[in-house]
This record gives sequence, structure tokens and C-alpha cells, in this order.
Amino acid sequence: MYFINHEQIDGRIQFLTVLAEASQQLEVQWAQGKQDLIWQLSQERVLHLAIETVTDIGSLLIDAFILRDASSYEDIVEIVHGEGAYSESLTETLLQLVKLRKPLVQDFVEWQRQDLHPLIPVLPAAFEEFAASVRAFIKSELE
Repeated sequence: MYFINHEQIDGRIQFLTVLAEASQQLEVQWAQGKQDLIWQLSQERVLHLAIETVTDIGSLLIDAFILRDASSYEDIVEIVHGEGAYSESLTETLLQLVKLRKPLVQDFVEWQRQDLHPLIPVLPAAFEEFAASVRAFIKSELE
């Protein structure tokens, strides 16, 4: 086992609450018909930050406990899931999320920003489960 950077993990887990709140605000704005360009771009940024936050946490867990390299963002999610850190259903949601990275950062011109992305309403509950699962995983690994 290597060094566990609790401070970085905890900071990123706490940041998930910010992203969950932003996701809820985005959902409200879309329901009210207020999806102007600023909200559209905000949605993209929330998704992008969600991807980076989840994969940062996954990378920190891999570095601390699993001791093997991930070859992609999807691999980070799958490796940590394979070690029992979170459920199959959460894994599916996280994989859907991280697969958005390339379209968001490379194909942004073609991104369909007029619609609320289907993951936005799912993210708050997913982040809550993810945070609890990561904390439980760390605790069990340290016992």
C-alpha cells in the first residue's frame, strides 16, 4: 500500500456536493424553459468537472490501494469497481459519465447543448452513493 492522500480525496468528495447542487439547478432551469447559452455551457462544465472529479478520486484510490495503472478514464472506473469500491449500477452511471469526456473536450463544436443531458438529473444521487462507497472502501481497506 502506498500513501493515501486523504486531503485530496476528501476535498474532491466534498466538491461533488457542489456539482450535485449545480446539477439540480440545471434541471430546474431546463424545466422552467430557461436553457439559454449560459445554462447550456454551464451544463457542459458541470459534466466535465464531474468526470475529472470522479476520475481523480479513482486515480487516488488506485495509487493508494490497487497498484496498477489505468489506461483510460473508463479503465479507472472499472479498476476501482473491480476492487469492490462501488456497485454495478453506479459503475454503469460512472462509465456513461466518463465516456462524455472526449465529446466535451474534443468534439465540443458538435456537442448537442440545447437539451438537458440525461445524466444531469442522475448525478446528485450518483455522487451521494459514490462518496459513501469511496469512504466505506477506504475504511475497509485500512482495517
